[in-house]
Amino acid sequence: MGEMEVPKSALWGASTQRAVLNFPISGIPMSRSFIRALGYIKAGAAAANAELGIIDNQMKEVIISASLSVAEGKYDEHFPVDVFQTGSGTSTNMNANEVIATISSEQSGLKIHPNDHVNQGQSSNDVIPSALHLSALIEIEESLCPSLLNLQTSLNQKSEEFMSVIKTGRTHLMDATPIRLGQEFVGYAGLIERSLDRLLLAKDELSLLALGGTAVGTGVNTKVKFPELACQYISKFSGIDVYETDNHFLAQSSLDGALTTSGVLRGLAVSLQKIANDIRLMGSGPRSGIAELSLPAVQPGSSIMPGKVNPVIPEAIIQASSQVIACDTALVQSGQGGYFELNTMLPFAAHNLLQAVSLLSSSVEVFATKCIDGLEATNKGPELLMSGLMLATTLAPVIGYEKAAKIAKEAHKSGQTVLETSLELTDLSEEELIEILNPEKMVKPSD
Repeated sequence: MGEMEVPKSALWGASTQRAVLNFPISGIPMSRSFIRALGYIKAGAAAANAELGIIDNQMKEVIISASLSVAEGKYDEHFPVDVFQTGSGTSTNMNANEVIATISSEQSGLKIHPNDHVNQGQSSNDVIPSALHLSALIEIEESLCPSLLNLQTSLNQKSEEFMSVIKTGRTHLMDATPIRLGQEFVGYAGLIERSLDRLLLAKDELSLLALGGTAVGTGVNTKVKFPELACQYISKFSGIDVYETDNHFLAQSSLDGALTTSGVLRGLAVSLQKIANDIRLMGSGPRSGIAELSLPAVQPGSSIMPGKVNPVIPEAIIQASSQVIACDTALVQSGQGGYFELNTMLPFAAHNLLQAVSLLSSSVEVFATKCIDGLEATNKGPELLMSGLMLATTLAPVIGYEKAAKIAKEAHKSGQTVLETSLELTDLSEEELIEILNPEKMVKPSD
């Protein structure tokens, strides 16, 4: 396509420079984790090609060395290609090929070619989907799962700490039967546990790489043993077990594994929003709200109202989770871009999937350390409990639903407690009513 002027300081070549000129769109390059994955893939491919006798050992060693340096982030400034580029990600694949070839050639004196050597046995069409899977897998394994385990531990600890606190439950934002504050936190911890379980299944899908399918999934221009060997070496270099996909046509024409993962991340984001909303509502007040929880005061809440403290951590979590849900919508749109043998929304899909993982990893850690760990129960919940109208629920098996409902309505109208109204409208003694209306018996099934 003619000559192309490349900056003297650049390690990339003509293909990358064309992409830089063609796509001055967002100024957002592919993420660090994606470039890291590309480095591992190029190193694994070089090792496999050497074992298959396609390149010699000297060439293998220098390509692996350069590729691992790329994976470590030593050359990130030489990966300028915008996220919004060719849908196959060819520009980013060639960016990696050219940078690695330049580094290898300069360090060894050999003539390392970006296509003939670094990209040997590969196509952008199998490399980029593989990098998408590997980068997400690494980030989930190294960042998200540990953060989720910490949050789960924090929630479980609070469930134990708050188990003695009995308060009014709420459905439809209205008073319901009593519940232990600790039981609510058992539910929250369960949401995180379920997300971790689902991530295990998603990780299994991400561990399957498209590498070896080359252009359209048929494996043209590669050796039959290449993908298995390359995956073994990628596993060795990255410390994450990956395998050749059992269906190259699926792996290159769809975003099936990424969509599955994004769905799990979306579910986690929704769970975090639920937990954060509950906590900030239970912490509302301090004098005119529910005020059953005291949230850690991490910063002043208002530039005009002195002494005001807001639930800023839950609010940040809710916003970050909303962005994760938006990322999932972007993944759905990307998944619809899989026409015939190739999905052509790959860089955009990778950007959004990795952003979702990153946001969740940091949000979950902040939520645990700056909010959950510092929560304290107040006396407000137990104090309001005995004035609750839904205590009448345990009267229903004794005096019938309609009479119990009448007592609840009359208590609400008169401002009396359910106990006081029951003494007036039933033949039950105070001792019997105290036993029936005991909140301790209302937070578990009867014998």
